[in-house]
Amino acid sequence: MAVTVWLAVFIAMFLLGYPYGFAMIVSSILYLTIGKVDITNVVDVMVIQFENNFVLLAVPLFIFSAKVFNSSKLTDRLFAFASAVVGKARGGLAHVNIVNSMIFAGMSGSEIADVSGPGVMEVYAMEKAGFDRPFSCAVSAASATLGPIIPPSIPMVIYAMLTGTSVGYLFLGGLLPGIILAACLMLWTAIISIKRNYPVGRWYSLREFLKIFLNSFLALLAPVILLGGIYTGVFTPTEAAAIVCVYALLLSLFVYRSLGLKQLYKILVESVVAAGFTSFTIGGAFMFGYVLAREQIPALVAKTFIGLGITSTPALTMLSINVLFLILGCFVDVSASLLIVVPIIMPLIKAAGIDFVHFGVVVTLNLMIGLSTPPYGEAAFIISRVTNTPLGAVFRELIRFILFMILALFIISAFPDTVLLIPRLAGYKG
Repeated sequence: MAVTVWLAVFIAMFLLGYPYGFAMIVSSILYLTIGKVDITNVVDVMVIQFENNFVLLAVPLFIFSAKVFNSSKLTDRLFAFASAVVGKARGGLAHVNIVNSMIFAGMSGSEIADVSGPGVMEVYAMEKAGFDRPFSCAVSAASATLGPIIPPSIPMVIYAMLTGTSVGYLFLGGLLPGIILAACLMLWTAIISIKRNYPVGRWYSLREFLKIFLNSFLALLAPVILLGGIYTGVFTPTEAAAIVCVYALLLSLFVYRSLGLKQLYKILVESVVAAGFTSFTIGGAFMFGYVLAREQIPALVAKTFIGLGITSTPALTMLSINVLFLILGCFVDVSASLLIVVPIIMPLIKAAGIDFVHFGVVVTLNLMIGLSTPPYGEAAFIISRVTNTPLGAVFRELIRFILFMILALFIISAFPDTVLLIPRLAGYKG
């Protein structure tokens, strides 16, 4: 009775559009009440789990640092550097958009931060240069997918919290897939730019390039400091997030002087709201997870899949779960998909012998594709709204990019070494 009510209430609230965290908390409380479960036991379990997951502190810190980089002029410097590197090709600014997203990804860890910040600026720059606005929007939405693949990554932090996987190795695992994804996006960009005769970017002299590089050097150091500190063991991922926050503030307030105190106050408020919503959702997920564990639902799912033969090979398991997450990404938020589905299927992943780091990077890319896919397509909605571009036109251009993103997903799913090569060089034994 209790589990039926729990599931029915959660599905009903989901369909009615309630926030996922609220739906998980309400349905779980009803389960505990009807099932006459001592709530103090639940509180004890949650306290222990939160106490052992200090890595979650990195989430609000990455949110804050991304907003600082977005609100200051640092992104303009990065855009200029990307232009000097790849802007001379046919469809130059479209390639610049993708490379700039790769660089910004090393600072933000969030696709939404990319598309709502540099992405908007890049759309107007591309349109001014002679690109169609819907195509420009599609490039910005698709390239923002790189945000959580190239470290740091907020979704990877959440995945690590759920599975006990090393955040450092997950971050390392995202480096090569990020390059593969960028290459796939640039391949389609090159094809369509030639087909539509999009403008060629300008050439930069060596002197101009060096000037732009020096002008953006301190901003480019942010991902180097973050990743270098983690992989040399100087600080943990959580400490790295705090250090990047301080570094972003120092650059914005004192070096470039591109951020005022009024802007900083606004950023702090926005960061608290965003972090509060994320924390509320994670809290709901812990209660939801308690119910899942008590009813042994993950074990039941694994047993069912094993009985169907889906775990007969790692490739078949990975294919099945990729299809599941691609469908979920069309309708469900990234954090909700991770928090609800990952605990259920982890026994299945373990039974199939799939490496947890490999799977974490695959799931992250899979869900990022969902942010560009109709009907949910949060990245497409944001870029459409802020640029006043018809959503249908944006989605029509995005479809081709989505196909190339799925190509990248297939490559990293089928060839685990594309994810595990760099972590193994750093000592990973999985």
